[in-house]
Amino acid sequence: MAIAALSAALVGCGGGGGDATSSISLIEPGTALPAGGGTLPSLATSDKTFNDVHFAGSGLCADCHDNDPNQPIDERPMVVNTDSGIKKDVSIRLAWETSTMANSARDPYWHAVVANELDIYPELSDEINDTCTVCHAPMANTLSKKQTGGVDYQLFSSGSEADGDFVEGLLDKDSTSELFNHAMDGVSCSLCHQIEDVGLGTAASMTGGYTIPTIAEADKDDRPAYGQYADPDVIYMKTVGEFTPTFGAHISTSETCATCHNLNLEPLDHDGNLSNEYTHFAEQAMYTEWLVSDFALGKPQEASCQSCHMPKLDRDVFLATSNASNKRPDFAEHTFLAANTVIQQILHDNKGALGIDESLDFLPSIERNRQFLRTSATVEVTANSVNNGILDFDVKVTNLTGHKLPSGYHSRRAYLHAVVTDRNGVVVYENGKIDADGGIAGVDEDVNAALWEPHHEVITEATQVQVYQAITGNDDNERTHSLLNSAFFLKDNRLTPAGFDKNNVPADVAVMGLAQNDANFNNGTDTTKYLARLNGGEAPYDVTVFFRYQPIAKGHLDDLFLKSDKIPSIDHFRTMYERTPFKDEVMAFGSATAE
Repeated sequence: MAIAALSAALVGCGGGGGDATSSISLIEPGTALPAGGGTLPSLATSDKTFNDVHFAGSGLCADCHDNDPNQPIDERPMVVNTDSGIKKDVSIRLAWETSTMANSARDPYWHAVVANELDIYPELSDEINDTCTVCHAPMANTLSKKQTGGVDYQLFSSGSEADGDFVEGLLDKDSTSELFNHAMDGVSCSLCHQIEDVGLGTAASMTGGYTIPTIAEADKDDRPAYGQYADPDVIYMKTVGEFTPTFGAHISTSETCATCHNLNLEPLDHDGNLSNEYTHFAEQAMYTEWLVSDFALGKPQEASCQSCHMPKLDRDVFLATSNASNKRPDFAEHTFLAANTVIQQILHDNKGALGIDESLDFLPSIERNRQFLRTSATVEVTANSVNNGILDFDVKVTNLTGHKLPSGYHSRRAYLHAVVTDRNGVVVYENGKIDADGGIAGVDEDVNAALWEPHHEVITEATQVQVYQAITGNDDNERTHSLLNSAFFLKDNRLTPAGFDKNNVPADVAVMGLAQNDANFNNGTDTTKYLARLNGGEAPYDVTVFFRYQPIAKGHLDDLFLKSDKIPSIDHFRTMYERTPFKDEVMAFGSATAE
């Protein structure tokens, strides 16, 4: 009843989609963005070999868990032979260091978003710096709390030396700062492998509520390194690495991932006060989505987060380059497969500006993730008929993942791009074409960031595009692009996973907007009918429909870039984004022919 009542309220205030007329967005129709400044950041490189009482840097872990790249590949211990005959180096840091996890604190989009939230709510600087670094710079966040009892830093510098109030921000420090080194190592080895099995799966453990043990200096080598094997090699690692390898079944569970990938908020109003109407908002709920899907434990397609994002090798391998007693089966590769190839390309192209080791090559990781995306969905096209120049065809999209698609931060969207060609190969119809700047022709929010594209059951016009996304609203029932101002979803028609019944799920993951009443949208699939008016041509007609993924929607960026002349971090990101050669990826496609 609660879900139905809220849905009815949203329809009454424009929650169905593109007829919304107001927004917290600073962009008014016809407002031009300021010219980009073309500036870039200047982050320092970090020391990855730190080893304090709480954490060790990835560089130290790599001493034993990475092959020597100068060795002939046949002599490297952590190598497996693939079925294709190609030898594969499965060094742990090698796989991890070009992932978005490893670069979570260097992510320039994250910098821009945090800077924007600080600009909206400057009086909440302490809370924002804490909340936003607990998962993006978790070792620095944890270290500061263990040393001082709280977060004793801020991301960005403020004040001036002339006025005597200058405070150096974390991002302006260098490798002489232990906090900087801890932050820039991202979501690193000794962070995840020290997460304790304390309250995992409960609300208290989410939104960065993981627990890291406190160890006395004298007992430094008692620091746990939880892993997937029941009989770890203890003595060598305890002596050399000052960690005690310990079996921890929880390290392989979705509940551990949920500590950062379920994000619960207490919504704020325009003035920075807690909302009186909305006390809780699950802006990200990947774990909860999984929990009510066919992929949860005991369900028909049982698979944990790690099963897909850290796939297991199908052959045994040594896990260390020295003193490893035996090869291990079912090793979970540390590739951290993900979807945001755009950010990875930005990291690759701007290594100097972002303080990233120039020798790192992100391109293999980008290609892995591109292939991973192509396992996420299927598209079936059924061409029905052509009458009076109108082609009738249906498009069924099936989500193959264990969570909503797309899931995570609300900047993300997936959409359908339909192309019809005639017998001569001439394009006679196109819907959902993306431009070089990332805008999709016909999508409401790409013209005015205060609007959003409604969910469609039938598409009859070029101005109608099927966009699967989450649109957040605030307690004034306006669309908002701000995370902290978000209170509920005005629209959430992201494809649900198999087994997810939209009529019987928790409110945190409910389908919202017009998709809730679409009989063809549920349980992992959606079918959209197209009545496409053809621009001439001769039969037969070939119909191809692409299901595409865009990690950062243009309307969301337009709202952010409006401040690029005011906030340096936003201009830095804008410069890098606008130079990036691609803005989306194809996840799947299908085709059919109509006579």
